[in-house]
Amino acid sequence: MRDVEMTAIADDGLPLVGTLALPSGPGSKSWSNHGRKGVTTATPARQHNGLTTFWVVAFTWTLVFWLLAIALGGSAMTSPTVVPFLLGGFGPVVGAVVVRVRRSRRHQPIPAHTVRTRLSARLLWALPMLVMASATVLAAALLSEGLGGPAVSLTEGRELIATAGGAVPFLISMLIGGPLAEEPGWRGTAYPRLRASMSRLRAGLLLGAAWAVWHLPLFFINGTVQAEFGLMSWGGLLFTLSVFPMALLTGYAYELAGVAASIAVHFGVNTTIALLTVKSPVTQAFVLAVQIIVAAALLASRRDRRPGLPVHADSHRQRVVSGYGSER
Repeated sequence: MRDVEMTAIADDGLPLVGTLALPSGPGSKSWSNHGRKGVTTATPARQHNGLTTFWVVAFTWTLVFWLLAIALGGSAMTSPTVVPFLLGGFGPVVGAVVVRVRRSRRHQPIPAHTVRTRLSARLLWALPMLVMASATVLAAALLSEGLGGPAVSLTEGRELIATAGGAVPFLISMLIGGPLAEEPGWRGTAYPRLRASMSRLRAGLLLGAAWAVWHLPLFFINGTVQAEFGLMSWGGLLFTLSVFPMALLTGYAYELAGVAASIAVHFGVNTTIALLTVKSPVTQAFVLAVQIIVAAALLASRRDRRPGLPVHADSHRQRVVSGYGSER
């Protein structure tokens, strides 16, 4: 048996030091890591590490604050209800922070399906993703109007901008309330861990189901769009169903260009819906249909990577820096 000590560069850019055991006879190689505890290969079971923590933290944080908002009984836009209402929306990003801190302290590997773009050219995909997301809503609204549905109007959208104090405060509020508060959690944390053992479609639909359940308390907070729809209504049903293609679209964007692109999609859809005041069940149904078609087309256009591959199994993604051998 030979033990070869070596240092490699992992996918997260940090050194990985360990011992590669080479049996004297036929058999498989094994990697024993002693430079970063717990880092071997990111098998599906290992990549799920932290997923339970994320679910618990994200849902608990949100539920505590939104139940408080419900108990206060006021409008989500007025004090004091506005405080727990806004804080509750940050459950997913709080869950993401907790998981990241936990992973860092335990020296665990970054999930294989994590998209780390930093300042790479891939970030340029965020803009076309933003345009695409807005276009799905606009096209659906125009199609609905053309087939006898409500007319497309910016009247209420302009009032919304005026109420927010102008275009800049409005856009900032739309960016923070939803995209920034949620995407680092849903797509940046949960999605790559789900992709460790399932296809892009299954991961998107499962995350969509969790996302839909997470939104349910909003139906009971006065002043929210969801409360205006009503849980047991066509509007409420269509809103809940619309979360599924949204999960697929944001998941596709994430794999293309990371959290920045998923934020762009989320922001594009939410902002366009707000500006066009998409509240009619007819228009909602068209938006749902258009987004399902677009999501299906996008998913079909890209080959799905096979889940469950070890992070460090590909020799092209691992550079041996130094090593020495010893006989035993």
